Amino acid sequence: MRVVAKFGGTSLGSGDRIERAADSVANAVAAGHEIAVVASAMGSTTDDLLDDITFETDDADRAEIVSMGERTSVRMLKAALSVRDVDAVFLEPGHPDWPVITNELGEVDVEETKKRAREIAAEMDGVVPIITGFLAEDHEGNVTTLGRGGSDTTAVMLGNYMDADEVVIVTDVEGVMTGDPRVVEGARNVGRITVDELRNLSFRGAEVVAPSALSYKDEELAVRVVHYQHGDLLRGGTRIEGEFESLIDMREEPLACLTIAGRAIRNRSGILSQLANALREEAINIDAVASGMDSVTFYVDVDVAETAEALLHETVVDDETLSSVTVADPIAAIRVTGGELPNQSGVIQEIIAPLAEDGINIIDLITSATSVAVFVDWDDREDALEIVQGRFD
Repeated sequence: MRVVAKFGGTSLGSGDRIERAADSVANAVAAGHEIAVVASAMGSTTDDLLDDITFETDDADRAEIVSMGERTSVRMLKAALSVRDVDAVFLEPGHPDWPVITNELGEVDVEETKKRAREIAAEMDGVVPIITGFLAEDHEGNVTTLGRGGSDTTAVMLGNYMDADEVVIVTDVEGVMTGDPRVVEGARNVGRITVDELRNLSFRGAEVVAPSALSYKDEELAVRVVHYQHGDLLRGGTRIEGEFESLIDMREEPLACLTIAGRAIRNRSGILSQLANALREEAINIDAVASGMDSVTFYVDVDVAETAEALLHETVVDDETLSSVTVADPIAAIRVTGGELPNQSGVIQEIIAPLAEDGINIIDLITSATSVAVFVDWDDREDALEIVQGRFD
């Protein structure tokens, strides 16, 4: 197999850990696999360097300074591999074979980077390239960076462009866990997770794989997360499956909007569970939920709206803090889904502004890390869909 292995700062945080990393690479090479390595700065080196820049500096000088962490890591790994009789070469900005190129806007020059990555891949037979993560180079030869989590981005991007079979992210966790093991007992490795699930978790605080990296994963490229103590690049950890799909979709059937009003409803412990359980008794599926300070709104299929209203009304009557339930229908739901949505500044405005300009009333707007759902009157659905498609297609 051709594997791109990314070693995070923790997995390179000491001489012993560098030796462990070198052993895992050497073992994979001995087994006949082609291995490319992406190395982060050792431990907290990058953060320490940034903390030490207490003086005025321009972006170019700052990038050069923070690049020293990754530059040190690749040299350490190259030395450790050499004594294990592994032919390795380290690549950093300024090297003639350096692959990651950015344009004048600081964005990855896809065509140039892809061309250079393929040239490296063609020379991997018996040679292990060790590439600085996080760093890039513009067309004038200046050092640039890929931002927070840039080493993950380097690894998955190069894995894609080098036609690798797998990208292995070596880190300080046993893969993606059911919960934070530092907080909850019994947390375990989930084994498999979709790229969309992980993207949502990543944007909500899970520090496993940088969200920016996941946009480079396609269906054919396998990505796994393993613990640095595991010592085997080819087995274990959590497998990340699938790829992001940018999609604009309109629900084919209309929805009904049921709104329950109550005094300071948001401060009521268990109120969402209480209301949802009332619908669960009749197996009524909830398409979406929105909440305010004094209301909760459920979106359900139109054909079960009357039953849902009756069930929720019973709950309202029995609970003195709830005031009333009302129903509005038919309503259309248009969803914009895409892995890059969180990185697009002003994306919400891009959706709602043209709808407002066309006089289409937005009943509700519900967002997540990777999607935006817009609810409009059923009669406005076709016009709304056409407008949103025109903005994003």
